[in-house]
Amino acid sequence: MNIKDIVNREIVNLTNCEQEPIHIPGSIQPHGFLLAVNITDFKVEFCSGNSYEYIGIKHQDILGKTIDSVFGNETINNLKDYISRDLMLSASLLKLELNSKNFLCTVHKRDNHYIIEAEPASVNEKDISFEYNQTAQLLGYMHDTHTLKELCQLVAEGTRDITGYDRVMIYRFDKDYNGEVYAESVREDLEPFLGLHYPHTDIPKQARELYMQNLLRVITDVDYTPVPIYTIDNGTEKNLDLSLSILRSTSPIHVQYLHNMGVGATLTISLIHQKKLWGLIACHHYSPKNLAPDLRLAAQLQGHFITSQIDIRQKNEEYELSLKTASALDKVKDITLTNAASFKELVNSKQLLELCNASGVSVLFNNSVYKSGITPDDEEIKKISSWLSTYTQNGSLHTDKLIDLLPEYKNVCENTSGIIYHSLDIENDNSIIWYRPETVKEINWAGDPNKSIEKDEKGLSPRKSFDLWKEVVKCQSSPWEKPEIDTAANYAYRLQRQINLLVITNEEQKYRKLSELLKETNSELENINWISTHDLQEPLRKIQLVSSRILSTEKNIPEKVEDAIKRMNSSANRMQTLLVDILKYTRLKHEDSNFETVDLTELIKEVVVELHETIEEKEATVNIDVLPQVQGVPFLLKQLFSNLISNSIKYSSPDRKPVVQLSAEKVPVAFNSTNRMLYKLVYVADNGIGFEQEYAESIFNIFTRLHSPLDYKGSGVGLALCKKIVQNHNGYITASGKLGEGAVISIYFPADNDEI
Repeated sequence: MNIKDIVNREIVNLTNCEQEPIHIPGSIQPHGFLLAVNITDFKVEFCSGNSYEYIGIKHQDILGKTIDSVFGNETINNLKDYISRDLMLSASLLKLELNSKNFLCTVHKRDNHYIIEAEPASVNEKDISFEYNQTAQLLGYMHDTHTLKELCQLVAEGTRDITGYDRVMIYRFDKDYNGEVYAESVREDLEPFLGLHYPHTDIPKQARELYMQNLLRVITDVDYTPVPIYTIDNGTEKNLDLSLSILRSTSPIHVQYLHNMGVGATLTISLIHQKKLWGLIACHHYSPKNLAPDLRLAAQLQGHFITSQIDIRQKNEEYELSLKTASALDKVKDITLTNAASFKELVNSKQLLELCNASGVSVLFNNSVYKSGITPDDEEIKKISSWLSTYTQNGSLHTDKLIDLLPEYKNVCENTSGIIYHSLDIENDNSIIWYRPETVKEINWAGDPNKSIEKDEKGLSPRKSFDLWKEVVKCQSSPWEKPEIDTAANYAYRLQRQINLLVITNEEQKYRKLSELLKETNSELENINWISTHDLQEPLRKIQLVSSRILSTEKNIPEKVEDAIKRMNSSANRMQTLLVDILKYTRLKHEDSNFETVDLTELIKEVVVELHETIEEKEATVNIDVLPQVQGVPFLLKQLFSNLISNSIKYSSPDRKPVVQLSAEKVPVAFNSTNRMLYKLVYVADNGIGFEQEYAESIFNIFTRLHSPLDYKGSGVGLALCKKIVQNHNGYITASGKLGEGAVISIYFPADNDEI
């Protein structure tokens, strides 16, 4: 049987520690030994190379055999019972007698294996009991502390009492995973680290991920010699994932890091809050130190105390802050916006600043800036608001470091380092912004954070210097707390509703004034219409009567005078026609008759009879196909087709006799993809003089003429009147033509689905 180790020998040759596969080192620390058995048959598939030192059996004699064949039935029964009771990775350790020696074992499942890590059992039961009592005592008085920081300090002291480590630190991460020593208990002769900051590179991403899975990690001696893990060589690549292992061998880079700090042994307990790595309990000893598994669990209990209290302590602090902001919100709610002056009253109220403990506030509305406290000037507020409106898509944003978003605003960051922004409009730059000034602070780093990883002839190496390195942070405000952010949002939404109401009220007043003005204008138009259709026609009739009487009774009228009188009479006739057409057009929009079913074929036959003289005079032909029935007002439809047929005859070609063709078809017309409308389409086509297609729309405008009135008589109202009639019937009308060939007028009447 060929046996090989699974040591990952490439682990120290990496050029980027962020990619170091620390979960599969293929080796363990020597303060215990490891077995990995198949979950199905309990055969040992992996065994550490130090089994002989602990149980007197070599790994070669264990691999490939079942647990019971090596250690007996009692051992495998105890193991299976422990697994069945779901005690793996619990506070209850598995006690096993292996080859007549007692061990405390941690057991966990990984992939297809149960991994058993065995350490010699402690014989000092009295000390263990004493330490547990001390932990219980800690639980009793820790509730007397008020702040989270006080609690962490108490836990640091209690953990050091239990474990005996030289230094115990509560290590807290910020949002970028830079760490701060938040609380500390340290041997009196050692330099304190309290308040020092460590860059996120000291604990790389993959290490933080393992801290999330494995809540307790121990290194008993940083100078240990890794013990290889062996397996049977069956020609396949084998690895054993030790992410949850207590004995897992540590990254060489991390070992070197501890060497550089002068640390000899460590115990690390993860602090998990809301499924994120909140911090660590980091225990350092400056010589080798092995802590019994029982005591490790007692120490781990300290971590549970902290994480169970984080929410409570933070909620208490947030609650106190919420009471203050809620009180300010209640007071500022009483300010109602009615006009521009009320904006000034709003921003000058101290409660608006107290909503989120800001030093300044501004409201931008319709390009006017209302502000109070410490703010940028008006133009800068407009520029910032415009940029944020685009950046947030008229949403909201809060930051304690505006310069990260707008580096070009460095000159104003002292006054506006932190902001809470809310858009008040989905289209414009209207906004409310709260401001906080720069809070200059000094951060004490344990060494230069820019030199956290160094490269030497062996590859990457952790930094060697931990000397105090001070960083002065500028252009950053104190952070916004959640109650402040929530209260600001609450009020911004309320203000947005008030502004919308103000805009609607102003628009209603504006529309009311416009409506009154429109009524006055319509009244004036009615008067003008009356004058146009009645008062103006009376002098026209007199002009026509006098001119006709002169022409019929007077003899020997000079030719020039006679010609002038005729032209005057002709102009009066044209003006009378124009007034009649204007009257028809203006009356049309006031028509409110009920629609009825109209047979277009019969209606147009009546129109042809009425136009009999015009048709005969021009020797025109009017052909009528079978036309549909439509819903409409009969006399308006008669006016429509009378105008269209008259137009076709009027604009006939001198080279041929006029022919007017009326036909129909049923055609669905789609205005868009979701609204398909059906129409009955009627054509009025002729072979007249036509027109150029560029005038196809303008010919329907009132008073539009394409030809001189000397050539073709008319008022320019006819086709505009036709368009108005069709629109009143919920349809539409179009024209197409070719110059010298003729024109086609298309009229679309609405149709129901069951009519098609």
